[in-house]
Amino acid sequence: MDELKASYTECKRLNALHGKTYYLATLLLPKSKRPYVHALYGFARYADEIVDDLTSTLTVDEKSEALGTWGNKILTGLKLGTSDDAVGRALIDTVSRFHIPHAHFEAFLHSMTMDLTVQEYQTYEDLMEYVYGSAVVIGLEMVPVLGALDTGAYESAKKLSIAFQLANFIRDVGEDLDRGRIYLPITELAQFGVTRQMLEARVLTPQIIQALKFQIARVRQLQAEATPGIKMLEATSRPCIEAASTLYCGIVDEVEKIGYDIFNRRAKTSTARRLRVASAAFLKRLTVSN
Repeated sequence: MDELKASYTECKRLNALHGKTYYLATLLLPKSKRPYVHALYGFARYADEIVDDLTSTLTVDEKSEALGTWGNKILTGLKLGTSDDAVGRALIDTVSRFHIPHAHFEAFLHSMTMDLTVQEYQTYEDLMEYVYGSAVVIGLEMVPVLGALDTGAYESAKKLSIAFQLANFIRDVGEDLDRGRIYLPITELAQFGVTRQMLEARVLTPQIIQALKFQIARVRQLQAEATPGIKMLEATSRPCIEAASTLYCGIVDEVEKIGYDIFNRRAKTSTARRLRVASAAFLKRLTVSN
């Protein structure tokens, strides 16, 4: 039991260290739900660090081997119901408690593997294979923990997860280029006269601005379609997800505020705004019993 507690503590540490906004939103959940959210985040973060740590001296092949070794260990642990991994113990306990499909974690690891070899996506449909594993399954994993009052909560979770991921793609164009990747679909960029070479030049042009506006509109549409589904969750979970929706999708507001110059400035939500959103959600949370 002490080892399980230590595993949950490690997952919480990873969440607090790497997911500032995510961690803040998690604090809006009842205390009884938070450890399980930390466990799900800890799994995703650990895998992501293997793939995307820019300070790592590992080659692509070495990262692939490390991810495969660790991922297979976790998946085996899920099947056996036990693990000696610092993150795996909490994950397996959470998955067991909430009957979360193991396929979600297989899909996530598949997308992390794609990051090691795929440098661009031709169409939106192509991109969705990656987004399903890197984002959608995380939303689907979360729903049982948050408490679904209606099966429609799962469809809304899919849309909101896609919106979160696409907002990150828009903000991180420059950072992703450093890793040799472009997540904005090539054919959609081409509609506005934007090429990979133009993005790699890192010069903001009217064409790039129009392409970004197109992507931002999609984020807002997905958010709007997902919002009614928040009411399909247990009342104690709603303030957290409402805050997360505001802050994560709000990234595109910040992109607009910097004049779309995602090459020279990082669009980020100010501490003041995060606190305003969190405070409003916390007050709402107080009106709901645990």
